[in-house]
Amino acid sequence: MRQILLDTETTGLEPREGHRIVEIGAVE
Repeated sequence: MRQILLDTETTGLEPREGHRIVEIGAVE
């Protein structure tokens, strides 16, 4: 079974306040 782990780095948790995803990583 194939597994992929995802990780995100953000500037915050509220997109309505202008927070953004700044990095996305994945490891198989």
